[in-house]
Formats: sequence, structure tokens, C-alpha cells
Amino acid sequence: MKIQEADAKSLLAAQGLPVPPWQVARDPSAARAAAERFFAAGAERVVVKAQVLVGGRGKAGGVRLAATPDEAEAVARAILALTIKGIPVRKVLVSPAADIVAEYYLAALVDRSARRILVMGSAEGGVEIEEVAARNPAAIVRIHADPYLGLLDWQARRIAFALGLGAHLREAVAIAKGLVATMRANDADLVEVNPLALVREVGPEGIPTERLVCLDAKVTLDDSALPRHPELEAMRDLDEEDPVDLEARRHDISYIRLDGTIGCMVNGAGLAMTTMDLVKRAGGEPANFLDIGGGARADRVAAAMRLILADPNVRAILVNIFGGITRGDEVARGLLEARAAQARTVPMVVRIVGTNADEARRILEAADVETATSLDEAAAKAVAAAARVGPMAAAEPSEANR
Repeated sequence: MKIQEADAKSLLAAQGLPVPPWQVARDPSAARAAAERFFAAGAERVVVKAQVLVGGRGKAGGVRLAATPDEAEAVARAILALTIKGIPVRKVLVSPAADIVAEYYLAALVDRSARRILVMGSAEGGVEIEEVAARNPAAIVRIHADPYLGLLDWQARRIAFALGLGAHLREAVAIAKGLVATMRANDADLVEVNPLALVREVGPEGIPTERLVCLDAKVTLDDSALPRHPELEAMRDLDEEDPVDLEARRHDISYIRLDGTIGCMVNGAGLAMTTMDLVKRAGGEPANFLDIGGGARADRVAAAMRLILADPNVRAILVNIFGGITRGDEVARGLLEARAAQARTVPMVVRIVGTNADEARRILEAADVETATSLDEAAAKAVAAAARVGPMAAAEPSEANR
């Protein structure tokens, strides 16, 4: 689950990391009011940032500076009128602008191959880390945190020195360890600060000082761990979620849309991956990953069918069910229920084995649904069926899916 920058900063602040003050505004007048408060507190300028769950906000005009409350209101109005990478901007973050001396990149993320938390840093901050990796991979430092103790002091110091932050060692160590602490406390997949900025400030006696500040924050949370964190579930931004994803979660269905034309409905993640592989081997491309889970009843099967048909690129559907705790006859009835309600005709191939498989086959064959006895046969039949469907017919959405 991705969360907005303001919420990500609140998680960093909860771990004691240095984050500048901010306020979220949903309209220009609220942005103006926020700017007035920051100017009254001594800010010379404010930054107004679009709150959308995509990168490239600055290049799209979604991050702008303002020197007066009037300008902040005008800037917010312009940003709130933007659509960035297909997502309309519905709110902005207003914060005092920083006097940036240098920018760095620092992140903690799950390294699945090593089964540990990986801390990555670069002295080239403020740009996409993928660009740095492609252009100068040696500029990225990588250290794995201890799986029990987190990022150790000596590891954090090594990162700080590698980034050239020896003069700010204490701060850099605290921030690096804080990112790992934030990740572990919230069951996050990624905690990224870009840029981690060295900023110039004027102290209480008018003496200029420099300190490290987390100017931006990006956090993604492990959906599977959200039941342990109900307060984090409340951070989900429903405005930016695909309605299909919302429907899948409502029915407890694991669903990921892909680019192919063969809709797949399977019970079990491993079997779903195998099904997708065999579709590709048969010459087709899967349109989705969909796992209806164990013990799925007819209503969940019908919901899964609606999810698949919501993709106008689907030309054929392959159903592959292994009946253990999932009853084959329940799946068959759900398929027929969904088929009766579908607004466009899409060929379907069903392979069901295991519990009540014979009864399921009789139900399906009585309704003229094509069946298969093996997965290879099912994949080949689904790919052939998709090839017989014209692209224009497949791309024409139903009224229910418009």
C-alpha cells in the first residue's frame, strides 16, 4: 500500500527523524492559510507540492515555490488543476522552503534475495535512483541491516562516510538507523528519503548553521501486515486506488492486472504462477494474476469473473481450480452465475480437479462451457479461443464496465 508524502513524513517523525513542518490543503484558500502561518513563523518562502502517488511531480509542474500568501494561493490553484500521469491532483502539501546546500538519497527496502533489509544511499540525491544506477552504479552504497538488531552503528557510519557526510556524522547515523526503525515498526516494504538535504538555517543568535533534513518521504506498506496496523490502514488514499483493486480487496481476492489477453482465475498463488507460465508457453499472454484463495464459494467466484471482465483487453478466460478445501461444484455454479450476468461474450475454458470435480464437469458441460482435463490442454484451448476473437470485439467495454 502506497501512502501520501504527508503520511510518510508522519511515520518518520514518529521515529524522531528531522522532518520540516507541513500542512495538507485541499483547496487554494486552505493553502493560503497554511502559507500565512509559515510566513508568520519566519519562513521566507513556502513550497507547494502536489500529493499524488506517482513520481515526476516536479517535472510535471506539481512542485512550486511561493514568496507570499497570494502567490501560494495562486500556485495551489494551478497545481490542483493538474493531472499527473493520469492522476488528478486533489490536495497539496504546504511547507516552509529550505535553503538547500546539498542533496542525498537514502532508503531502506526489502532485499528478498538476501532476506534482509537493505539500506541504500547515494550522494546524488534529488533524482530517480534508477537514473543514478544506470549512469553510475558505483555511486550507490549498499549495506544489509542485521535481521535482529537493525542497522548497527558501524554500518550507519560507513554509509555516512561513503556519502561524504562525515561532518554531520551524528545526524546521518541517526537518520539511517531511523529509516530502518521506521520500516520495522510499520512493516514497510520501502522507506525512502529523496532528497535527504543538507540545509542552511539561521540559529537563534543569527549564526548560520547546517543540518540534515528529510525533505521528501516515500513509504510503501506490506498489505499483508495491515491487520496489525489498523491506524495505517486509515492512511489508504481511496481517491487514487483503481476501483478494480478496491473491489478485489472487498472480496478478499488477490488480483494484479497485466497486459495480456488471457484472463486467469486460479486458486492458490503457486498454481496461479504456473498457469501464467503455461499460458505464455502456449503462445498467449496472461491478462492478470488472480487468486480466489482456498474455500472460495460461488459469490467470490462471480466477483472474480467481474474483475476479469472489467479489463476490456481480455479475449478469453482460463479457469484452473484444484479442489481441496475449494469445492469444484461451488466454483462451477459461481462461473455460470457470473456468465449469466456478463454483458459481453468471452470464451471460457475450465479445468477443475479434486473435490467434486466430476459434479463440476457435469454442471459446466450441461451449460455448454468448454472444459479440459489437463492444464496444458486448458492453456492451449484458451490461447486458441483468444486468437479467434477479434481485437475490436475484445476492446469494446460493456455498459457495466464503462
